[in-house]
Amino acid sequence: MLTVLNLIAYFAMLAMLGYYIITTLQWYSYRLERVLFHHTKPWWNYLYFLLPFVAYDFVMAITQQRYGFVVTLLYLPLFVFWVRGIDKRLVFTGRVKRFFGALALFGLFLVLVFHHYSVFIPILLAWIVSVSIEKMLFGAFRRRALKRLEEMPEMKVVGVTASYGKTSIKNFIAAILSEKYRVYATPRSVNTLGGVMKDVNDDLPANTQIYVVEMGARGEGDIAEITRFVQPHYAVVGKIGPAHIEYFKTLERIRDTKMEILQSPRLLEAWVHESAQIKPTEKIHLFGPEIQEIEATLEQTCFTLEGERYCAKILGAFNAINLAAAIHVAKALGLSPEEIRRGLERIEPVPHRLQRIDAGGKVILDDSFNGNIDGMMASFDLAATWPGRKVLITPGLVEADADLNEKVARRADEIFDRIVVTGDLNYAIFKKIVDPDKLRRLERKSQMEEMLAEETRPGDLILFANDAPSFV
Repeated sequence: MLTVLNLIAYFAMLAMLGYYIITTLQWYSYRLERVLFHHTKPWWNYLYFLLPFVAYDFVMAITQQRYGFVVTLLYLPLFVFWVRGIDKRLVFTGRVKRFFGALALFGLFLVLVFHHYSVFIPILLAWIVSVSIEKMLFGAFRRRALKRLEEMPEMKVVGVTASYGKTSIKNFIAAILSEKYRVYATPRSVNTLGGVMKDVNDDLPANTQIYVVEMGARGEGDIAEITRFVQPHYAVVGKIGPAHIEYFKTLERIRDTKMEILQSPRLLEAWVHESAQIKPTEKIHLFGPEIQEIEATLEQTCFTLEGERYCAKILGAFNAINLAAAIHVAKALGLSPEEIRRGLERIEPVPHRLQRIDAGGKVILDDSFNGNIDGMMASFDLAATWPGRKVLITPGLVEADADLNEKVARRADEIFDRIVVTGDLNYAIFKKIVDPDKLRRLERKSQMEEMLAEETRPGDLILFANDAPSFV
């Protein structure tokens, strides 16, 4: 009876620990070093993985493999509590399924052949096998994608990168160029080499004339990899700032990584925001100062660019930079000012990026996908124009230092009547700065609906500024 109980407990423990490690790896793009050194809640690794991991193997070792089930029973409610509390659940991709398959096989082999119940060996071997398989599949995937691109020699590629605003610039370029060309852009926020390759293999239409590719980076060389793959003819580098500063350490390294896009052997022309502080060349133009007379309201954003007045139903003064970048690309590809204006009319607000929603007599500004200091401050300024009561719901800035979050908290305290901080990452900073009568902490997103009913009323403006999954 004890043997059967231990066998069940062993595979239950393997499944739970495996679920934790592969979930956190998926959150951090399967980069083990990011899970170990950049997890915004590192104590999770100790409480939900390392402690039960060591406890199980230790108890099994000192009890002649008899009472490990006790550790499993103690860990089970802790694991269930963790799973119920996360909002970014594991997606069972092919990679995840292969990992669990290898984990089960190594666990069975260890028990049947060696009569041993270690959780360390199966998890280690499953991870090694998983990484090896993914490298082989990645190589084949890359070769197929390169062949597909070679079959489309007339297609022009526009590469887009920035510290923040990449997705908006990409969408704006695609919308405007669609006035004249057959345009396809990488979907949603797909901006890694693997994501772009999958997009090329699975979704890029064969008749595409312009392919707009978003490029993201969490480390040096990331942009260079995508650039070597798609070799853009035109490139945009938007605003440079401290996004992902915990990976790069300095703004200079962030800038240098973004500049990797300019290494494209097919580059014809590029536009780099003045924040990069580089010298322009015949091919590379600085942009930003030429954007004049910006007017941002809760209805639209207007500005003057090189003597022409443009408007779009996009909110936030900072979007003038992103729209201007798109207009520069459009002009280089032969669109007239009138065609550009028609293209601007077709631009729809990017979901969750300062998107206005009117519901129940309340105005909601959904800026939940915007996690940078400039965008957040611009959304605060926009909210300040609302004559009624203003409510802010935010975790603060996630990938930023304490100084920037103190700046956010001070500005929020000046503008908003009620401030709800989600999670505990930056709550201490807000508590130190914000008027305590205004402040509320929301520990779990499951409490959001109840909180909104309690804290808001018709006539309110509610700003969702940044959204962070529960693991941060």
